[in-house]
Amino acid sequence: MQLAYLVRSTANPAEFAASANELADLESAGLGMALVPEFYGVDAVSRLGYLAAKTSSVQLASGILAIYSRTPGLTAMTAAGLDLVSDGRFVLGLGASGPMVIEGFHGVPFDAPLGRTREIVEICRSVWRKEKVQHAGKHYTVPLSGGPRTFADTPVRERIPVMLASIGEKNIALAAEIAEYWLPIHFDAGRAHRAFGSALSAGLAKRDPTLGPLQVVAEVGVCVSDDPDAIAAAEKEARAKLALYVGGMGPRDNNFYNELAIRYGYEAQAKEIQDAFLGGDKKGAAAAVPDEFVEGVTAVGPAGKVKERMSAFAEAGITTMVVSPMGRPLEPGGLTKLIEQLAAIAS
Repeated sequence: MQLAYLVRSTANPAEFAASANELADLESAGLGMALVPEFYGVDAVSRLGYLAAKTSSVQLASGILAIYSRTPGLTAMTAAGLDLVSDGRFVLGLGASGPMVIEGFHGVPFDAPLGRTREIVEICRSVWRKEKVQHAGKHYTVPLSGGPRTFADTPVRERIPVMLASIGEKNIALAAEIAEYWLPIHFDAGRAHRAFGSALSAGLAKRDPTLGPLQVVAEVGVCVSDDPDAIAAAEKEARAKLALYVGGMGPRDNNFYNELAIRYGYEAQAKEIQDAFLGGDKKGAAAAVPDEFVEGVTAVGPAGKVKERMSAFAEAGITTMVVSPMGRPLEPGGLTKLIEQLAAIAS
């Protein structure tokens, strides 16, 4: 199981430069992948290009590009460009995002995420294979007029890995069918099969063997410490984050994270968390998060306990663990030390 890190989003030049320098140190410490987020601030692509020049071996992934923010052709071109400047280290992370960003910021309809995702991946792979791009789908038609075009350059790789972010069952099945990587959220090692098993099985049954085994990239809250206060702080942070997502990330009747908690078997608790959070009681919402849920998505405690948790995540299917430090703020150089420590634990 390799280690990954989600690069902090910032528009401050000094902070970004420091993050880039830190990433080079993390690479030396054993980091296998760096993910760069994109919301509706500074784009991920510019930062990924810069980070490619500052590193030499770590995989660089968009984490994630919204499928509505670029045409399929531009998505393919961008991926090929990032694969060029990184010398074949780029992973194209894609996801639907949500109506608030897509309609509220990009000004385009948030519709048919499943169908659009499938067609975008098909078009991208056709572009990278240097085929004459001809696609007549429900959502995209290429060419719209005139004759078909072939990508003007030769990509470093004709198969750039695709990573799909998803937690809905149909979206998970799609990722298992067509993507090299799947990026879930709130991956509970002990209950993953209950929430994801049937969808993964449905998608894997249709999977092209040439894609290879599905790689699972999941964030895990981490704190390696013998200090009870540090452990308590990490658990408190994880609990608050789960309460925010399960209780407040979406309206009562359309919260994907609440639905995930229900699929994990926490139906009564999910309702209690949501009622409290939407009622303005954030502390009550956090208190309603089950201890088992907190433990299920974290690796917190002494080195021995963290090793056990990492083994549990690996056994549950995670192939890349995205390290999310929790608890007390890390001292300068602390993240590099943490990655070194986790790499040693993992080995």
